[in-house]
Amino acid sequence: MADEKEKWGIAHIFASFNNTLITITDLSGAETIAKTSGGMVVKQDRNESSPYAAMQMATNIAQAAMEKGIRGVHVLVRAPGRGKQRSPGPGAQAAIRALARAGMRIGRIEDVTPVPHDSVRAKGGRRGRRV
Repeated sequence: MADEKEKWGIAHIFASFNNTLITITDLSGAETIAKTSGGMVVKQDRNESSPYAAMQMATNIAQAAMEKGIRGVHVLVRAPGRGKQRSPGPGAQAAIRALARAGMRIGRIEDVTPVPHDSVRAKGGRRGRRV
């Protein structure tokens, strides 16, 4: 283990209030090594964004990445952003914790939520959503 250099990747965690997506890529971000979403681990739609689902996803994806030789990850956390909420959903923190607990080394943790510099036109048209 000491003689071979350990491989690192990037864990992209997209956490909204409806779902959580985890993708592990190589350091360039171009090649996907493993990916998973809330719907792959729980049955009910309402549980896709839950911390429990995020923990299950993180343990599964850590296993898959370790089989392919990745030992450590830098974490990029992203919320929907733009015109929607800018704070990550409930699954983000649980996913990072579970990755660490599964034996992955955690490097940098960074928030990459897209933030508009003025504002984004809200959906619903000129007169808003008419109910």
